[in-house]
Amino acid sequence: MLTKLSENRCFQGRQLRYQHYSEVLKCEMKFSVFLPPDADIASVPVLYWLSGLTCTDENFVFKAGAQRMASELGLAILCPDTSPRGLGLPGEDDDWDFGSGAGFYLNATQSPWNQNYRMYDYVVTELPAVTETFLPLDGQRRSISGHSMGGHGALVCGLRNPGRYHSISALSPIVAPSSCPWGEKAFSHYLGKDRKVWRQYDACQLIPEADEHLPLLVDQGLSDPFLEQELRPHLLEQACEEHGYPLVLRLQEGYDHSYFFIASFIEDHLHFHARHLNFG
Repeated sequence: MLTKLSENRCFQGRQLRYQHYSEVLKCEMKFSVFLPPDADIASVPVLYWLSGLTCTDENFVFKAGAQRMASELGLAILCPDTSPRGLGLPGEDDDWDFGSGAGFYLNATQSPWNQNYRMYDYVVTELPAVTETFLPLDGQRRSISGHSMGGHGALVCGLRNPGRYHSISALSPIVAPSSCPWGEKAFSHYLGKDRKVWRQYDACQLIPEADEHLPLLVDQGLSDPFLEQELRPHLLEQACEEHGYPLVLRLQEGYDHSYFFIASFIEDHLHFHARHLNFG
């Protein structure tokens, strides 16, 4: 069951926030969803948006400026939180890049994280099952996108689940978490030291094994302070070129890692997904 926390009229649609108990994460979770006016009469296609480190389900809602175009396109946008919260686990709130706000969209295998930090199953399976039951969302028309850590999550969820999504996009994604400081820190704690286990959550290592080639759009700002050490989009470009994966990578001069960057290009991403969801 869903408990509605807020509802605001927005571009003739509705911006809503809900809370529910997650059986997968074993805690209460919040998510935000924009429903376009078309949702008043029929189920609508949905874009899953995965946010980055330190974010909640509300950052995209307030900063991206996506609702006007989503309303025009008849597209719902569903924003989950980035991790479980308030569990009282040791070290859960010690670092900004690990624990709360930093679930990395994986299923943890290491104690104490493995009982709750299962954001991959939550995003791919549980949240769609819950929301598509209680909200007017078309489960046959899903796409996925995200920013930074959420861009990593969008790539991994899309690449590992043929038939579930129609398209993938990302802004400033972590494309090779197995070989960058953010990813190495998170993966070693959540998944253990065996790097072979990490492969299933690394987009560059999933590209060669992809059973389905979905349309893929990536935007990256060239003034992003994390570009060289954490993001490294050239590695994704190289993997896609070597294995014939249809990537559109756009390098944007002067743009950084912030929501100013996201707001500048989010409408392009909405149009991209609308085309591939066969209604825009």
